[in-house]
Amino acid sequence: MSDLSTPILYTFAAYMVVVLLISFIAWQRNKNLKDYLLAGRGLGSFVTALSAEASDMSQWLLLALPGLAYAAGLGAMWMAIGLAVGTYINWLVVARRLRERTEYYNDALTLPDYFAGRFGERTHILRGIDAIVILVFFVFYASSGFVAGAKLFTSLFGVSYFWALVAGAAVVMSYTFIGGFLAVAWNDVLQGAMMFFALVVVALLGLAYVGWFDGLANTLNAINTDMLNPFYDVVNNQSYGWIAIISLLAWGLGYFGQPHILARFMAIDSPKGIPSARRFATSWVVIVLAAAIIVGLIGWGVVDHQLAGNAREKVFIFAALQLLPSVLGGIALAGILAAIMSTVSAQLLVAASAFSEDIYRAFFRRNAGQRELLWVARLALLGIGVLGFIVGLNPNSGILSLVAYAWAGFGAAFGPVIVLSLYWKRMNWAGAFAGIIVGGATIIIWHNLAHYGGIFKLYEMVPGVVFSTIAIIVASLITPPPRQDDKAQRSAAHSP
Repeated sequence: MSDLSTPILYTFAAYMVVVLLISFIAWQRNKNLKDYLLAGRGLGSFVTALSAEASDMSQWLLLALPGLAYAAGLGAMWMAIGLAVGTYINWLVVARRLRERTEYYNDALTLPDYFAGRFGERTHILRGIDAIVILVFFVFYASSGFVAGAKLFTSLFGVSYFWALVAGAAVVMSYTFIGGFLAVAWNDVLQGAMMFFALVVVALLGLAYVGWFDGLANTLNAINTDMLNPFYDVVNNQSYGWIAIISLLAWGLGYFGQPHILARFMAIDSPKGIPSARRFATSWVVIVLAAAIIVGLIGWGVVDHQLAGNAREKVFIFAALQLLPSVLGGIALAGILAAIMSTVSAQLLVAASAFSEDIYRAFFRRNAGQRELLWVARLALLGIGVLGFIVGLNPNSGILSLVAYAWAGFGAAFGPVIVLSLYWKRMNWAGAFAGIIVGGATIIIWHNLAHYGGIFKLYEMVPGVVFSTIAIIVASLITPPPRQDDKAQRSAAHSP
């Protein structure tokens, strides 16, 4: 067990009490499925912004990204640039239109529900395919959160990986089960503030510890003179080629298809609040990404032993323990738990909504009441969480690899469909179906071809988005154009 004082344990306990209290308050406000899944579309712009980014910048922000910077040096900045630009464009291009269109199409609560309304679907085939994609990739995404929680608890308390995994999964599933979207959004504000505090404070103290930027440069140059060269791949001891740089930048493409982030756009109380939310969200993201990279770099001067393999993803934990007194250290380390909880809870909620709305009601109980659907969503949440737990049982699981796979899956399967559905009137049902199938299949196939090297080393997000876009355009053009206007499509999608 690491040398933790009583104040750190108290800090963790106090944080959990606050989270559960917020969840119980939110429980009392959940009157129907709309409240549970989208907080009744009543979030203010500030809460929407911080909830979107806290649920986006998950455990990988405090563990995986610093670990990448620790291993690869300044080359990690390419991923940060892609994510910052992707965040801004997503708010600029998607947020307002998605908020307006989902409400227009019979107050759609989920992406599959929106697609059904947008394309006038009667068969529920598209809705079912959408829901399956969400369920499959969110199992891997949730698993990454459980793995991160297990690594945190094993590092701090010396418990076995299995029991640490059990504890982390139980905490996240319990408060999401209780409070739904409103609890998740309110807790995201707290968790986003804690993540910001943790990264910025550790980054600043670490810089001071090593002698600010001059001292950091000297420290890294003593390790490897290429650590501060953004065009050199320290891990593989070679210059970054175009494949590597594009792969890192391509993380920004994933934003347009992430259901747990898009749900925040759908939940804001008014589209007029989008511009102020965009400015706040982008500023928050830029600062925390820069701080995360700095934490990884200062790890070489702060952590008293070299980290290798997946242990690099613990560099923030070791740096926080080294630099901070007990109470502040507890708050900073609770920031990791906050990051885990904010993202996994959002993902579990979206997956549960897909099951209750787009599988259970669409195919089995079309006339199910709100209370029945509410409990189906809660039970689905538990089931998806259990599957994510099973995937995470391997103690050698890498957080970044799990996140990368799920991020690409959603980005390619839904991203092009979302953007084109909002801006291209000629797009039809066939185009949406083709885009989702081709995008998702490309991710799975390309991911399994990566070991062949060459062009297959390109992050699967890139070919997934490209092929999905082509499939949408081609399928829409070779099939009849939509014959109904928007209102007719909306009526058709929800007719008995």
